[in-house]
Amino acid sequence: HHYFGSPKLQLSDFRDYTGSQELTDLINQNNSKLSNVRLSPDARHIHVILRKPQVGLVTFDKYERPLLVQNQKKQDLWLTRTVPIVDIIYLDHHNSGGSAVVAVVYENGKAEFWEFQEFKSGWHLLQTSDLCNSPRARVVSVCVCSNLIIWCEERPPSESSPALSSTRNKLRYCVCRRDFEVEEGAVSLGGVKIALHNNPKFTVASSGDYVHLLPDLKVKPLLTISKFFLTWSPHHDSFTVSATCKNVPLKKLSAKESDFKKLVTDCLGYLSALEPPEIYNFSPTACGGLLLLLSTGWLCLLQKDGTLRKVYKLADNCLVQHGTHTSLCMYQDTVALLIEQNLYLIDLNCGRELEKTVLKREGLLYANRAERQTPHLLSETGLFVVVNRETDSRDCNAKMKPTALLVEAVFEEACKYYQQRSLSSTQLTVDILKKGGRFQAPISLASILRNYLNAGLRQKGAELSQNGEGGCMAGQDKLMGSLEAELKALVSLEELKGSLVRGGVKEVEAVCESLVEKEVVRLLSSSELDKEALLYLNSIFSIFPCQAWRAAQAALQLHYNGEGCLSSRAPPDVWKTVLGPAPSSLQQQGSAGLGLSLNNVPLYKRALCLLSSLNPDQDQHQDLEVELLLVSGRPNAILQALRVLMGRRQWERVTQVAQKFCKQSPLLNKEIFTTLLCEVAHHRDLDPYLELLWTLCPEDFTVTNILNLVLKNLPSPNTQLTIGLLKPLLRKVLQRETKPSQRYADILQSPLFPPFKEVLVCSVPAT
Repeated sequence: HHYFGSPKLQLSDFRDYTGSQELTDLINQNNSKLSNVRLSPDARHIHVILRKPQVGLVTFDKYERPLLVQNQKKQDLWLTRTVPIVDIIYLDHHNSGGSAVVAVVYENGKAEFWEFQEFKSGWHLLQTSDLCNSPRARVVSVCVCSNLIIWCEERPPSESSPALSSTRNKLRYCVCRRDFEVEEGAVSLGGVKIALHNNPKFTVASSGDYVHLLPDLKVKPLLTISKFFLTWSPHHDSFTVSATCKNVPLKKLSAKESDFKKLVTDCLGYLSALEPPEIYNFSPTACGGLLLLLSTGWLCLLQKDGTLRKVYKLADNCLVQHGTHTSLCMYQDTVALLIEQNLYLIDLNCGRELEKTVLKREGLLYANRAERQTPHLLSETGLFVVVNRETDSRDCNAKMKPTALLVEAVFEEACKYYQQRSLSSTQLTVDILKKGGRFQAPISLASILRNYLNAGLRQKGAELSQNGEGGCMAGQDKLMGSLEAELKALVSLEELKGSLVRGGVKEVEAVCESLVEKEVVRLLSSSELDKEALLYLNSIFSIFPCQAWRAAQAALQLHYNGEGCLSSRAPPDVWKTVLGPAPSSLQQQGSAGLGLSLNNVPLYKRALCLLSSLNPDQDQHQDLEVELLLVSGRPNAILQALRVLMGRRQWERVTQVAQKFCKQSPLLNKEIFTTLLCEVAHHRDLDPYLELLWTLCPEDFTVTNILNLVLKNLPSPNTQLTIGLLKPLLRKVLQRETKPSQRYADILQSPLFPPFKEVLVCSVPAT
């Protein structure tokens, strides 16, 4: 880690900038509005946007060769306008010769493009363009991302449209984009494209190849639509919806859907019950991420994949309020946070506070392109850099403390991380984490691994120990000892990768087979499969399908028992892992472990789902489907199997299944008999099996039940059901009744051949 201390080195007192006295005066006057100050990436140009009462822009420049321009008339970028300026953005075109091209964007959609050339004495207007299509549009925020100018604009309703409701009135903004290219003496603009419409007022902030759409930071959010923010990737054509109260994104979707209301409709109900912290300030990290300072006092890092990681928590007596001056910026592994006059330096990896310094004045943190790893600060007296504390013997103890605390800090942070994401109520401790092999902290682990592989470091540690200074290494050595198993596994993995690169085809196949088997056995033997492990297991099956299934067979210890059936000698814990439900987030996404594990879905349905995707032979597929349904023993599955068999007209198999499963329960007996009686009413294919079917009649069935059921299911007159076919059943039921009804005596005495409906039409009471 870079360990910064309180000393600050002044880089400039502004006297090397043009108009230095005016710059000092302006910053003094606008001390509470340092948010209106902009610096160029190389800090050679300082811009102050004037808001009230005067509207305009004032620029102060630092010339590399001031002697050459002393006798020349310099062209300054001082603008006095009647239309407010939204922002000034640098168009990154990598031209040599000390030139820079900026766009000054106004609220009315106008954009002025200016170029700075030192050898041509300053700033020159290249062109003025209309950024927006509509003359009535009002730009509220703007940024540049790669070769795109992106802005959020307000589009007022037409005079002929009806008055909008309060909520709809908030959704009158849209996010637009235009390609640009800096050419010799001009800026070429592409057409306007709408990325999002019907959205609330957004502050657009670019970071790397991503654009973050944040709610309006100047007002307190009142509506549900202000409780979340979006991350847009123009190059990947995707949106990510996030909230400050969730560590993972709410949803990810294609940017082809540009209607904001459709994007977030399914999130509104969920968010209405939440109170996410407000965003008080933000700072891009230049690699796709975003630093966020929340109203709860948490400093968080929003990664480009939408993951929100908590970094540092301010003390309760240091919490910020609306209107409090704040500034933040990231410098490689260190975050600088300025709250009024309190400067905090924080380790991004473990969240440790490295230093807290009280400044004499408020300031503005900024990044210098030439020294990205060092914090830079602008205040009313000049530009400063926070330098490394001098390394001497007095600081050995100061450096020992964070090193010695590294062991517990890393594991404690990992405990918090896993506990927050665990569904178990069991408290996770550092000891459990060390023994369980569950430690995953890629940033810290990579740093530790570099030292582990560096033999020279250990030799240096031995030398320091001989000199009595080995205490500084004790903490890191202890941590590496705790992670010995993980480190060895990583080293062996690197060796394995090397053997794959150097080996022949057969050797590679053998290594892959062995590796896949080890990984599958390891995953299936774990106590539970979390989301990451399940996705990893699915990737193994998709990349190495044959090897993975062989590995699964070995892990489950599957064997044929000689009777056409499989047996398994795997312990119950393995089957519990295989057949257990997937994490809830993967149920939502429709994924499953081994293609089977779906939450709250019976095992036979999981098997049927897999069967439908694997077996193209329809007859064989239906045979297997019937077997799966029957072996499940579930009433609905048995009835479904009966319907499949009846559809295939396998009547002997139908009666066998009915006879077997009617004994399972009275309710299932009733369902099966009802299904078969309806089938008897439709055709004569079951006539050879009627004697068997009548024995399945439930005890509580009455003659009235039977006759009504048959009447409701009689087909067309072409297929006639005669009374003679039903007489044995009706006689059996009447004899069973304690008080047989005389109403049906005529039916039992009637001839055998008349159609069933003609006999019953006047005999069966209405129900």
